[in-house]
This record gives sequence, C-alpha cells and structure tokens, in this order.
Amino acid sequence: MLNILSSTEEIFKEAAKLFVTAANEAIDQKGSFTVALTGGSSPEGLYRLLSEDQYKNQIDWSKVLVFWGDERWVPLDNELSNAKMSQETLLKNVPVLPSHVFPMFKEGVDPEYFASAYSTLLKEKLGDDGVMDLILLGMGGDGHTASLFPGTAVLDEKEKWVAAYYLDAQQMYRVTLTAPFLNKARKIIVLTFGDAKAEALKEVLKGAYNPSLYPSQLLAPTQGELLFLVDEKAAKYLNGAI
Repeated sequence: MLNILSSTEEIFKEAAKLFVTAANEAIDQKGSFTVALTGGSSPEGLYRLLSEDQYKNQIDWSKVLVFWGDERWVPLDNELSNAKMSQETLLKNVPVLPSHVFPMFKEGVDPEYFASAYSTLLKEKLGDDGVMDLILLGMGGDGHTASLFPGTAVLDEKEKWVAAYYLDAQQMYRVTLTAPFLNKARKIIVLTFGDAKAEALKEVLKGAYNPSLYPSQLLAPTQGELLFLVDEKAAKYLNGAI
C-alpha cells in the first residue's frame, strides 16, 4: 500500500498516528507492544514527534519493547550508531523501561555471534512465531532497506532471523533483521522522501522483480500489512496509488 503525502512533516504525523494506534492495539490485545526502530536520517522527525506530549502521553511506554531493524557494528556512543540516534531523539524523552530496550550491539563479541544471540532474544520475547507488532524502515536511493543492500548474500537468506556480514562498500560489519523475519510482522511502515529516492521507489513498486538490485522488493508480509509513506518528490515517477 502506498500513501503519498505533501511533505515530510505530513509523513511524520501520519507515521506517529499509526505508531500510537499499533501500540495501543497490541497492548490492549496482548499486554505489550513490540517495535523495531530504523536508523538513518529518515525517522528523526518521527522520533521527535513521538516525544511530544500529544503522542507520547497516548502510549503506556512501560509495555513497549524496543528493537532495531539493523545496525552498524559500532559502539553505542558512536555517531554512526542507529541506537544512539534513537536514544537522543526518542528513547530518552519517553518513559520506556531500560530493560525493554534491546540495541543491536554488544562490546566484546563478534558480530556473527551477536546476530545469533539477538535471534535467540527475539524468540524469547516474541515466541517461536517471531511476529513483531510494528517494524519501521527506510529505503535508500539504491533501493536498500534495513541492511539489505544490493548484491549482498544476505538477500538470499531463508531461515535466519538476524544476520551479520561485512559490507565491503562501507568497510564495516552490519547486523540486520532478514527478509524472512521482516515479513512476519503485523505491520511494516517504510518512510521514504526526497527526489533522490524517486527512481528507486519507482523500480521497487512498479519495476521488474529484481531484489538483488532493489532489495526493498523483498518486503512482502505473509500475514501483515506493508505501507510506504512517501512524499510527492519521492513519488514523482509514480502514477497514482498502489
């Protein structure tokens, strides 16, 4: 599903409303809300909005469990850390329990070991079905989402929930939720805006299926809902909603 909005501000407002609705529905139904946050620049406006009283006060944050969709393998105080950005723009401003926050990094272990341990954590918190209530994602101008980058072997993963690998182009390890896990979610929201994303968005939504080139095409929830929230600049090559 595609929702084209007039500006990034409208994207963030719509995403904040959907976040609150998903949180309250999950808490009402099963007593907790599980969410995977995304990094990069795309969600910062959303996180700041969720920190405002009009949204923050609608959620029982003591029942929110916070995970991440992917992470650069850097310490949590590093400027490149998705967790650091999320902490500064959202988590430090809402009454989430520290014991309910699960960053994708740990000192003193290698990333592959950590990926396996994070998968075990997900099964412990979510159960064997691995269904997360909400996963927030962005999309790069190359069509990547989470740390599912074009041409990488992780795109072919069929079993693992979490994978770690060395991304040569960035000369660093990345840890990511895999497509099989992402597609279990009840709701996936992809935030995409700006002219630089327009070509990739057109290919992801309307182009030939080629996920090795446009990994966001791997997003295909088995039971849940996939929603792209985009602005008019990103949607300029699309003709109407999908």
